[in-house]
Amino acid sequence: MGFYFLRMSLLQALNHLRNLNKKPSKLAIQMHRAMVFQSLFLLQLLLLFFLTTATATAKRLHTIPRLSPIGPRVWLDHPDQILGESVREDLETFFYNQTLDHFNYRPESYDTFLQRYLINSKYWGGANACAPILVYLGAEAPIDEDLDVIGFLVDTAAEFSSLLVYVEHRYYGKSIPFGSREEALKNASTLGYFNSAQAIADYAAIIIHIKKTLQAKDSPVIVIGGSYGGMLASWFRLKYPHIALGALASSAPVLYFDDITPQYGYYALVSKDFRGASETCYQTIRKSWEEIDEVASKPDGLSILSKKFKTCNPLTDASELRNHLDSMYANAAQYNKPPTYPVNKVCGGIDGGGFGDDLLGRVFGGLVAYKGNRSCYVNEPTNQSETSAGWRWQTCSEMVIPIGYGNDSMFPPDPFDLKAYIEDCKSLYNVTPRFHWVTTYYGGHSIRLILQRFASNIIFSNGLRDPYSSGGVLENISDTVVAVKTVNGSHCLDILFAKETDPEWLVAQRKTEIKIIKEWINKYYADLSRF
Repeated sequence: MGFYFLRMSLLQALNHLRNLNKKPSKLAIQMHRAMVFQSLFLLQLLLLFFLTTATATAKRLHTIPRLSPIGPRVWLDHPDQILGESVREDLETFFYNQTLDHFNYRPESYDTFLQRYLINSKYWGGANACAPILVYLGAEAPIDEDLDVIGFLVDTAAEFSSLLVYVEHRYYGKSIPFGSREEALKNASTLGYFNSAQAIADYAAIIIHIKKTLQAKDSPVIVIGGSYGGMLASWFRLKYPHIALGALASSAPVLYFDDITPQYGYYALVSKDFRGASETCYQTIRKSWEEIDEVASKPDGLSILSKKFKTCNPLTDASELRNHLDSMYANAAQYNKPPTYPVNKVCGGIDGGGFGDDLLGRVFGGLVAYKGNRSCYVNEPTNQSETSAGWRWQTCSEMVIPIGYGNDSMFPPDPFDLKAYIEDCKSLYNVTPRFHWVTTYYGGHSIRLILQRFASNIIFSNGLRDPYSSGGVLENISDTVVAVKTVNGSHCLDILFAKETDPEWLVAQRKTEIKIIKEWINKYYADLSRF
């Protein structure tokens, strides 16, 4: 969703295996066996990526940008993104004994695992007052990553007198089935319980448990999520309307499935963001791809590129550099928010010419402007994170978002190839992606015609600078299924912590969302009193 695009180079895979072998055994012989299996699994990944990059020079990997409310780690040190650290002391951590499989009745379906959730009761008006409960639905990362940046719940808690709940998504963080991450990710059989339907069923079970424990039967619940979590929030309201009164779905591209949205929408918006910042920057990037390929084709071309871009390891293929730059531009556009405005940062570095007036020198200037001064910039030796491993499975099973590159962008044309995508996933997991499943299970086609007939109380919020907004709901569907959008907004900006420096249009967007949620709750209280 890099922020961290799911690219895993040959050197990264090897490094992961080395570090894996250094880890101490947790469960003696059983753990040793699991680690060996995991190593073989990663070798399979290694072979796949080697073959992918070796078959053609500058081959672009068709991976789906990860959906996440927060941007790349390069920006997380900014003080405006760590406002949530002060509220952690108000959180209490719990673990719920969660059912492994909510939809089958085989003996193994009744297995359980501990699922983490956190509660902040500082502002709650209490069960006797039927005070509301705001529930944040975790997505494809440990819940810890969101606690420090997702501020909408805390910022509105006093106004709503609400209980705040944060629930971690299964298979991430500390909510791991089968006793260990190695065992849970071992193969498609253990990963088979890792999907959105199981996840929202988990949330339903935990919300019911919390309300029962607190004797808060009549407290209305509002679910909130961003990006993939925003999709989960909207789907939760559709599937469990008896549990959640309403949903705030921030930057949720629920229409980027099954060819509802044109596949070129994402990168067309990335390009539009850069062109809006600087025409010369846009043109430099557009021309740079051919220049990279031309240099790479020379006998010592990869060595020249490695030195030019200060790579952490010598390039083995031009695709390493191309994919890295692709990810950087997409990240900058997706999270192009104040006060840093990464697109402007990158274009400032490109147009500034601080590393030479040649085409590639300018591109390198943009890379330095984005990441800051470092000893090296491309193909850093990193271990595969649990998020990249988990999101890779999710996109190979059900979250098939067909993103391609069209002619109207600063990137070389490259349509989404479903056949090749399926073969990659079969090589990784021996599973065939269910391209049509999301729209079959949750809907999406003719969404206005369908949802206006039965859905209610969903806010789809989007910032139109966010490339994923191309797959979002941008117009009102009914009086209660509404779109709240901002021209200058970026990915999930509305649910991050409010700051004094926030522009007026962002303040107004949040006020609109709060007003709508208040109307839902007040109507619920009136109905509760009447019935």
